[in-house]
Amino acid sequence: MATTQAFSGGIHPHEIGNGKASTCAAPIVNAAAPAKVTIALSQHAGAPAKCCVKVGDTVNLGQVIGEAQGFISAPVHASVSGKVIAVTTCTVAAGRAVPAVVIENDYEDRWDESVRPCENVDALTPEEIVSIARNAGIVGLGGAAFPTFVKLDTSKLDPKPDTLVVNGAECEPYLTSDDRLMIESAAQIIDGIRIAMKATGVKLAKIGIEDNKPEAISALKAAATEGIEVVALPVMYPQGGEKMLIYALTGRKVPNGALPSAVKCVVLNVSTCAALSAAVREGKPLVERVVTFAGRVANPCNFRVRIGTNLMDLVDQAGGLTEGVRKLVIGGPMMGMSVPSLNLPITKNFGGFLAFGDEGLSDEESPCIRCGRCIRTCPMGLMPAKIDAMVRHDDYDGAIALGAMNCMECGACTYACPAKRQLTQSCRVAKAIARSKKS
Repeated sequence: MATTQAFSGGIHPHEIGNGKASTCAAPIVNAAAPAKVTIALSQHAGAPAKCCVKVGDTVNLGQVIGEAQGFISAPVHASVSGKVIAVTTCTVAAGRAVPAVVIENDYEDRWDESVRPCENVDALTPEEIVSIARNAGIVGLGGAAFPTFVKLDTSKLDPKPDTLVVNGAECEPYLTSDDRLMIESAAQIIDGIRIAMKATGVKLAKIGIEDNKPEAISALKAAATEGIEVVALPVMYPQGGEKMLIYALTGRKVPNGALPSAVKCVVLNVSTCAALSAAVREGKPLVERVVTFAGRVANPCNFRVRIGTNLMDLVDQAGGLTEGVRKLVIGGPMMGMSVPSLNLPITKNFGGFLAFGDEGLSDEESPCIRCGRCIRTCPMGLMPAKIDAMVRHDDYDGAIALGAMNCMECGACTYACPAKRQLTQSCRVAKAIARSKKS
């Protein structure tokens, strides 16, 4: 039995029912292919991709339509075959207007000639695996959308990593897309893990899964091979946070401001590992992902969705919204973003859609009572109430001095606050101001 460590802080968001029951037992459904897709060229961490097609071009499924720019970037591929009808901009869930390519679907699903299976995966070198991940546009599917090839390329790291930490925790309430993928595609995930282990040169992989996902734990244990451990973790939000997961599985603490490589770890999400397997074995770029639809949706489900599909089309396929919807959230209820419209394209970092009524609205704030709950729940050991006070007095330098840049924006402090102070939002503001001063 693998030893686990309990990270400091955290919460048990059981009061909102966790929300997973409505979708955790339902198999993943392939969403109907859309009549057109709007594919954002900036749907990953780093520089946006540069458009390499023009209006009137006929494109194939899996064809590169946006070329990566700079080291931290990722190419973008067509998720349908058809004709380019616009090179424009679109608004993504974060509220930003970004360059985009609109493709009219010809429904032929004609794969690009560049998409071909690898004849001998075992013969691939680490460098070749990194190159495949880069060309396939694989990014972190847990939410951050950081280009995966950067994590896999450990050639310049010193010391070298010795552990691959795989995130199957899925600690956000309501979201079950990773859970269903672990149950239904365990062998593919394990294959992706083995490929990642070869690329990074590590001999040990640890998969952390919260113990409220017994089927996923059993499926991955059955599929796991030598050097891969499946570890059941206690249910505690934010267990899936990178630093929390590393500590839970290895006992190593990542210093503030440092990356997992500082403690000889590489971290990948289970869905990312599945995508890596498809890219290496089948040559498939990242053109689809699994998305949870839950809350006040007529038929809550997990859809396998083409990148660029309009959210409104998918809500219709889920039976539409039920009565009383007052808030729309992209992502999970803790770290997700409220959006004003369903007119949004699915992007690589789009893990969930939630519709809430009054239960999703914030209560009116009252004065801080200095109870200290925000400090006890903060997994980063910060003092959220003090940072909040600094921000409300426009003392952003003071907020940064108190460690606001180390906030992971998990929302635990806001959730725990009896005065309903918007503590996480204050940290976000302080970080945004600090970044604007640097630019």
